Amino acid sequence: MTRMPALYISHGSPMTALAPGLVGARLADLARALPRPRAIVIASAHWLARAPLVGGAAVPETIHDFGGFPQALFDIRYPAPGDTALSARVAGLLQAAGLAPQLDPQRGLDHGVWVPLRLLYPDADIPVVPVSIQPGLGPAHQFQLGHALAPLRDEGVLVIGSGSITHNLHDWRSYDDARQAPYVQPFIEWVEQRLAAEDVEALLDYRKQAPFAERAHPTDEHLLPLYVAMGAAGTPMRAQRIDAGIDMGFLAMDIYRFDGEPSKA
Repeated sequence: MTRMPALYISHGSPMTALAPGLVGARLADLARALPRPRAIVIASAHWLARAPLVGGAAVPETIHDFGGFPQALFDIRYPAPGDTALSARVAGLLQAAGLAPQLDPQRGLDHGVWVPLRLLYPDADIPVVPVSIQPGLGPAHQFQLGHALAPLRDEGVLVIGSGSITHNLHDWRSYDDARQAPYVQPFIEWVEQRLAAEDVEALLDYRKQAPFAERAHPTDEHLLPLYVAMGAAGTPMRAQRIDAGIDMGFLAMDIYRFDGEPSKA
């Protein structure tokens, strides 16, 4: 079976579903370049829990976890099937890694899942299993979680972390396409350089080492899925940055593809 890469996707605002812009084009190009996965396991910045949860719904609902947007956004459905056998496999891998997961048989697909997947695979015909992140446990925990999922890549499963390279909603309406937040480009460049150098230690310590870390991420949850993808990538990670622009002057829309050799479980 063809080995799948691991991905980190910056999913942007929910409005990306209606106005996909450059990230839509980049994801469409990426879908054409990738082998077709038999299934997708995705960790979203919008499913937070104290311990790992694994979606186990056979038919996951589309969750509209936002407010104040046009009705057209609430009308969107992403009717991808679940895969209960894969959900059990994911839970088993996390259990073997000592992460004490639980299955959530009711969990649907939040916008951190369906917005980017709708741009990657608009037919919604690939099974999707969501996984929560644990914001209280920091980057190293998410890296361990991704590492536990790495064997799935040799089983035809695409492992994705969905978040945003920069995410400071306090800056909404403070910047725009003509005036970019001053911290965005330095943070983008630092992440790209550290990934190219395979400097996992620095990336795990980004709060202390990255420029403007607190402004780029007042809270961690939108960067934590990057560590899931990194953990699934193996060594070397072989990270490839795909520039998808900067939305509203403060949301960096970078995508990363990792083609490293995953560890065996």
